[in-house]
Amino acid sequence: MMKRALAILAVLFLLPLMQAAGQDVSSQKNKKARLEKEIAMIEQQLRENAQHSVGALNTLTLVRKKVGARESMIAESDREIKAIDDSIAVQQAAIDALQARLDTMGLYYDHLIKSAYKNRDSRIWYMYILASDNLGQAARRYSYLRTLSGKMNEQARRINESKAELEVRLEEQKQMRERAEQLRQQRKAELTSLRKEEQQSQNLVSQLNREKKKYQNELNSKKKQVDALNREIQRLIANEIKASGGGKGNASSSKKTTRKVDTKLAAEFAANQGRLPWPCEGVVVEHFGQHNHPVYTNLVMPFNNGVDISVSKGTKAHAVFNGEVRKVIVMPGYNKCVLVQHGEYFTFYCKLGVVGVKAGDKVKTGDVIGVVDTMDGQTVFHFQLWKGNKPQNPENWLKP
Repeated sequence: MMKRALAILAVLFLLPLMQAAGQDVSSQKNKKARLEKEIAMIEQQLRENAQHSVGALNTLTLVRKKVGARESMIAESDREIKAIDDSIAVQQAAIDALQARLDTMGLYYDHLIKSAYKNRDSRIWYMYILASDNLGQAARRYSYLRTLSGKMNEQARRINESKAELEVRLEEQKQMRERAEQLRQQRKAELTSLRKEEQQSQNLVSQLNREKKKYQNELNSKKKQVDALNREIQRLIANEIKASGGGKGNASSSKKTTRKVDTKLAAEFAANQGRLPWPCEGVVVEHFGQHNHPVYTNLVMPFNNGVDISVSKGTKAHAVFNGEVRKVIVMPGYNKCVLVQHGEYFTFYCKLGVVGVKAGDKVKTGDVIGVVDTMDGQTVFHFQLWKGNKPQNPENWLKP
């Protein structure tokens, strides 16, 4: 009895852990699925880059992203294995409790069988009742003998149900063990891939160090292109703000305003901070702000007013919110660019090869703005988001 009680208490204590472990496994599977998708996307982009012999810096960025995703995959596998091991332990406690319950029910069933055997002759039943000390005892004995058969049948049913439940739990535990073993094998393969990718990253760093002068020249050229783009975006936005009556000027200039800022649209845009859809699916290879060169750490990269997203060939760029196209321009190093206004907010879509909109067009969330171009063997989309004349970190506005 003590063993059974302890087993039942163990199940009651561990049941919430089993439920939490199940939720963790589901969450980890979702995370791993996203990581697997990201790794597959990076691998495709690396294959495309290899066909065009693109610069080592872009390849290094992608490889490092892949290494990071692979490390996260291994960490998720470790967590999933632990969650499954916890579930196996909880399941074992439930199995032990069931077995203890079956043992107890078996003993009781044996007792019923023996009682039934002893009282198999109806004359013994009568003698048993007539030998009672009083009417109350006689009534109780009569009731007991009459229900003995029903109790035996009920106990047999309970035993069969418990045995069936035990078989189900044993099968579930077996599947858990198989899944854990499968994960351990996958983790082993991931570690092998990780070591290869880390070696590839080191080789690229060595290549960049050997060709430092070449990449410094490329960096200087890029800085000029970035500066030119930023100046042009600031000019365009300043003109749009002025045209909307937001610029400085006298009363007469205000009277010439041809359109007003859509404050309702701006409020809707602001209310969706952190929930805006990404303009395209890919891997962020350069974040917002000022960064040092990943290899020549004493070199400062040009300030990035947006994010750069490495994508597959033919990827379409989509509007992140309702708005109106204000300008379509062409910039050195950025090809075709589209400026969309959302009240006091602006989004800028760059490095497009094909543009499907023109100035004055109304766009809705998800509408295609254009197709990302492949430039110098790289398909990288550049996206900016501004509030008035101040650039914002797009990753603070887009969905995590």
